[in-house]
Amino acid sequence: MSLHVNIIAPDRNVWDSNAEEVILPSSTGQLGILKGHAPLLTALDIGVMRVRIDKDWIPVVLMGGFAEVENDELTILVNGAEEGSKIDKDEAQRNLELMTVRFNEAQTSKEKIEATQNLRKARARVQASSL
Repeated sequence: MSLHVNIIAPDRNVWDSNAEEVILPSSTGQLGILKGHAPLLTALDIGVMRVRIDKDWIPVVLMGGFAEVENDELTILVNGAEEGSKIDKDEAQRNLELMTVRFNEAQTSKEKIEATQNLRKARARVQASSL
């Protein structure tokens, strides 16, 4: 028996499959989940989740949200998600460069907050496309 993983975004069900292991980008650091994990509710940060199916690791970008573990069921509610294999690496790199420029040009507090979030998302997409 394995861990059932379900990733739900506002517009669609991103992932619904079994896995042997999951590594989540929680707000307090990386969090590993295996079969038999104790019940847990945690906030998720923008970052790359890694899912192990058999011997393969699959990267999935998560744009922040929450995860709940209970009875070998991992339910992840996120603002957005994207499988690493579906990300165009060159486009992700160009977007990272653009977001870096915007981050450096941000003047107001609002611009800085938005630029920081967009830069973190762009970095996560590049990281996932490279794995």
